Amino acid sequence: MTAVDVPVRTTGPGGLGVRLVPSALSERLAGHEDAARAFRAARHRFIDGDRIDMSALAADLGVDRTSLFRWVGNRDALLAEILWSLAVPTFDAADAATEARGADRVEGALVRFVTALIDADYFRAWITREPSRALRILTGGASPVHRRFVAIVERLLEEEIAAGRMITPLPPHDLATVLVRVAESYAYADLIAGEPPDAERAAAAFALVLAATRPAS
Repeated sequence: MTAVDVPVRTTGPGGLGVRLVPSALSERLAGHEDAARAFRAARHRFIDGDRIDMSALAADLGVDRTSLFRWVGNRDALLAEILWSLAVPTFDAADAATEARGADRVEGALVRFVTALIDADYFRAWITREPSRALRILTGGASPVHRRFVAIVERLLEEEIAAGRMITPLPPHDLATVLVRVAESYAYADLIAGEPPDAERAAAAFALVLAATRPAS
């Protein structure tokens, strides 16, 4: 994922994720300077490959743990927002690099995104260090990371369907959920199945799922 130093605002589909699926922390970050300061410090630690330790983070900020938890919630909530803040520019760059439209746009953006997830060394280091927590935060049905991923893929599908470039036998939300689960299965194959992550196999699976969405020429 893109290791930018600060969260960036984008006009691409990834930037819609927080608006479509807000969380208590995402709403607090919008208007709470102490929460934003703690978030930035934790984000830098994550990008640098350091473990997010709430006690150490509180000490660095010069506050007690109670204040830190009041600002940013628990460790999982903080990690989820950090991960999504890194996913946004990564997904938007993947979409922007895809010149195709219709199913090819969706497939291209997802393949590039999965490739970026596999290639981000600091991200893979965290997955290796905390596999159970990573799987829960990245793929859990209640996780804002998973729900936002589904929401932005659904928006991508809706754009292409509205333009007449795709059809779908499934509701867009259902198709988006399937595509996200395919992405997760191959990006996090080491966590889920003990196999190497594989973007090429993900591409083949995306093509198979999206085959029925291509209008007859």
